[in-house]
Amino acid sequence: MYGKARILMLTAFALAAPVLAGSVTAASAEGLISIIVIDPANPYWLTEGNVAKAEAEKLGYTATVGASKADTNTESKLIDTAITNKSVAIILDPADASGSIGAVKKAIAANIPVFLVNAEINQEGLAKAQLVSNNAQGAALGAQQWVTNIGEKGNYVELLGAPSDNNAATRSNGYETVISQYPDLKKVGSEVANWDRTQGRDKMQSLLQAHPDIIGVTSGNDEMALGAIAALKEAGKLSSIKVGGFDGSPDAVAAIKAGELQYTVLQPVAVYSAKAVQQADSFIKTGKTGAATEKQLFDCLLITKDNVDKYTAPFTLSE
Repeated sequence: MYGKARILMLTAFALAAPVLAGSVTAASAEGLISIIVIDPANPYWLTEGNVAKAEAEKLGYTATVGASKADTNTESKLIDTAITNKSVAIILDPADASGSIGAVKKAIAANIPVFLVNAEINQEGLAKAQLVSNNAQGAALGAQQWVTNIGEKGNYVELLGAPSDNNAATRSNGYETVISQYPDLKKVGSEVANWDRTQGRDKMQSLLQAHPDIIGVTSGNDEMALGAIAALKEAGKLSSIKVGGFDGSPDAVAAIKAGELQYTVLQPVAVYSAKAVQQADSFIKTGKTGAATEKQLFDCLLITKDNVDKYTAPFTLSE
């Protein structure tokens, strides 16, 4: 489905320069596209920024990448900078589903079109496009694999992403839709670990103390899953407690190869980060994005030990 797009993304990622949070340079003849991600310390958001920047430069624009660190105040200041520098478009991974609405409105008031990637805001009709992973589909895909790996009976726990991000609830609900079909699988605890590896480790330690008899862990992303794995290894329980991830990060792929992670659900971030820039380019030139709808879903892919060798670049699975 994404074969040609993946080849393009491999080229784009290879050309991409490292993310420089908040950096600004003068616009080229085509204009400046400002890209705002959450945190390039996470390989997912690093890829998001790098690919978008490379695609913008390929199309003849100057591009800068800033990081909000999921803080709406920082995000607002980055939007102000984009406005001051007369950006022709903004590619934004919103810090907060509700809290980022004001920042988007501010850009629109300055006649700068906004294109959202990875996460949504709770109001349609503002951004020209919202390009996101099909998180419900991906979560169901992962949950089915998780049940296959752990079996149909036992207690388990869940690590949840940041509540300010709609993706956290969507993935959790997607897991529940599948796992609830198995009445002998019981969720006995859950903790918010905010997409973070260190928090995932700490929360897993607490959950393990409270529920030493669990057989599995579901996680909203790879970073939290890797943190859980670290805690389970320290406790000597990784062999009896199985963990699933979500994102398709390089570290998660390495953990699958090492037999420590059961699977990860790959989000096609390299595909839709480039697509957002392409739609921005189309809108700048024609007044239309070329897409049929504002909200666009991109299906996720499952990575297991059986196909992990087809992982050819960050967040890229070959056909």
